[in-house]
Amino acid sequence: MALQANQASQHTPINLKADIVYKTSAEGALHLDLFYPASELSGLYPLVVYTHGGGWAAGSKNKAQGRSNIARTVRGLTEAGFCVVAVQYRLCKDGKTSIRDCVTDSMDAVRYLAKYSKELHLDSSRVFSYGDSAGGQLAQMLLLTQPTDFPGAAELAGQRYTMLAGVSWYGPCDFEKTALFNHDGRAKFRDRFGPRVLKAGTPPEDKLRLYREVSPVNYLRKGSPPLLMIQGDGDTTIPLKHAYYMQEKAKACEAPVEIMIIKNAGHNWRQADGSTPIEPSREKIIQRTIDFMLSELHRLRDSK
Repeated sequence: MALQANQASQHTPINLKADIVYKTSAEGALHLDLFYPASELSGLYPLVVYTHGGGWAAGSKNKAQGRSNIARTVRGLTEAGFCVVAVQYRLCKDGKTSIRDCVTDSMDAVRYLAKYSKELHLDSSRVFSYGDSAGGQLAQMLLLTQPTDFPGAAELAGQRYTMLAGVSWYGPCDFEKTALFNHDGRAKFRDRFGPRVLKAGTPPEDKLRLYREVSPVNYLRKGSPPLLMIQGDGDTTIPLKHAYYMQEKAKACEAPVEIMIIKNAGHNWRQADGSTPIEPSREKIIQRTIDFMLSELHRLRDSK
């Protein structure tokens, strides 16, 4: 496998294995798509787990296809020699599903890939996470938790994998500290995502525990796998405060967290003022994402 950084292409074909059922939930079957760097598979490929955005209530794994920034990043990763998996997870609707379920489903997807790693030509000792917005929070959770956390499908229990690094695009890090979502410092603030952290009928005494349980910042530890948080300074949905707060907590416990700040960028890398280009550009954001994972992969190889 050629593992080198190339400028992410919009046109390179990807060998796709689509709609693989990794588990069946009460709401139905959940699927994943695998994007391979080659049409004829040989050996075991390092794996990048992509979790999509959409506020945990919308969105689709299909964002990994097409011409979006996400799809271009997926192509760039496959060009660099990674296999990328796009994960479907249950969405928070009608108070029956919570963010915890989204985390559990995402982890079950990785457990499934670890269980069938040889058949699927995947190296479960070289796993990375990547996501945008809500998917950025899920990418942080995948990176910082242990494979035994958030148990899900019984048939996938006991599977092991090793997370090497992760990249979060404008993903939140803490639900307990609701002030992080208040982008302009106004006194009045609505806890926008609380109804997705809690299911309908959750007892008030469980609220704090559940908020903390799905907050990635609480899983930082000395020697955690490296995390890169890329956030826009004009993002009003997931403010830049999240990246600064995560980095502050990481320094306190000696965990490796880097942040990359995009000037004039709102959510989804939109221009915050509607006219001034974002800086660095989307192309550079994509390349930094790929290079970050490659650097950790090479560091592991060189340490052996």
